[in-house]
Amino acid sequence: MPQSTHADGLPVPQRYGAILAIALGITVAVLDGAIANVALPTIARDLNASPAESIWIVNAYQLAIIMSLLSLSFLGDILGYRRIYQWGLILFTGTSVFCALATSLEMLTFARVLQGFGGAALMSVNTALIRIIYPQRFLGRGMGINSLIVAVSIAAGPTIAAAILAVASWHWLFLINIPIGLAALCLAFRFLPDNQQKAEGQRFDVVSALMNALTFGLLISAISGFAQGHSGKLILTEVVALLVVGFLFIRRQLRLPFPLLPVDLFRIPLFSLSIGTSICSFCAQMLAMVSLPFFLQTVLLRGEVATGLLLTPWPLATMLISPVAGRLAERGNPGLPGAAGMALFAAGLFSLALLPTSPGNADIIWRMALCGAGFGLFQSPNNHAIISSAPRHRSGGASGMLGTARLLGQTMGAALVALMFNLFDGQGTHASLLLAGGFATLAAIVSALRLTQPRTR
Repeated sequence: MPQSTHADGLPVPQRYGAILAIALGITVAVLDGAIANVALPTIARDLNASPAESIWIVNAYQLAIIMSLLSLSFLGDILGYRRIYQWGLILFTGTSVFCALATSLEMLTFARVLQGFGGAALMSVNTALIRIIYPQRFLGRGMGINSLIVAVSIAAGPTIAAAILAVASWHWLFLINIPIGLAALCLAFRFLPDNQQKAEGQRFDVVSALMNALTFGLLISAISGFAQGHSGKLILTEVVALLVVGFLFIRRQLRLPFPLLPVDLFRIPLFSLSIGTSICSFCAQMLAMVSLPFFLQTVLLRGEVATGLLLTPWPLATMLISPVAGRLAERGNPGLPGAAGMALFAAGLFSLALLPTSPGNADIIWRMALCGAGFGLFQSPNNHAIISSAPRHRSGGASGMLGTARLLGQTMGAALVALMFNLFDGQGTHASLLLAGGFATLAAIVSALRLTQPRTR
């Protein structure tokens, strides 16, 4: 059983064990969102599925997460973040075995849905737990570690997948989760704290949970379908259904004392501005991360190994800057490092899009490092602002919205890459990078608006 929590954070030995439990769980949950992309052709051949059908291996996981994230964070406020996180680890680790043993596309897709629910449980309360683990004065450091894990896992996912596939079958993409998940589970039972205060009188609304799942499911389906060139009638039907269900969902939330979609938190200007900045930033990041491998290989004629090496400065720079940014978040207004980070990120993206015809490796490397440094400088203060601007008993709702904003941005970014490729043919990679720079610039502007907001205590 975990030690009792202190009024303001955990004692140091327990704190390190708790943050390691968070780090291991979030690493595998975020990695599994992207790691299967690299193996899709191999999995499709092995399971006798078409390339179009195999996309569901990725989509099923992402849809399950975004449809259940807010519901699970809401349950965290009621039942305890520790309990939700432990359940998530058990489900995620168990379904990783199910994924590895799948013998058909249908079986693997079903396993990925269940795995997505486990991943959603981990992502829904991880930052709420960090708010309990760290003293308020050191919260930025905890957010810095969390931001570092998420950013590096997203950026390094394809490289890790390629390394595993070079020495083993695709099954090991899922089997590798088992020892990590079990280690995280042992640490979670030993070190994770329970909520110091749970929301009194808060009840789970099943109707809201179903409407939430429909709203976000229809949104992601419509965005992905538009990017992939699905039937216009089908997309229009999804959009109409989205508008109707979404309207009824928001109206219901406005009437509830404890809304599942935290509309009450959006009345806090610092919270709403930070969420908007997060969506724009992750949209820009995904636009770049999806298009850059194509850019390096098809435009700049670099090989696969060279592409992996040239992308590496991005996560490395993020690793170096995120802890520093976390400490900055403890000392001042998040608008300044957020705006500066996104401005650097935008400069790096525009400079990549405007590379000369035959650039040297050094020309590419410093631009990648600039992107990574800018994103690292931005993310920790932004996450700190999202969590600390919410009342402590609403940390679950804030944590759920943080994860939802990231996933919405990533989904929009991936869809926009496909759209740019379709619209601009051979210039799709340049168009994607320029659009990414535009979203990063917008994020910098929105972040700067927070300079007028008072610092949270």
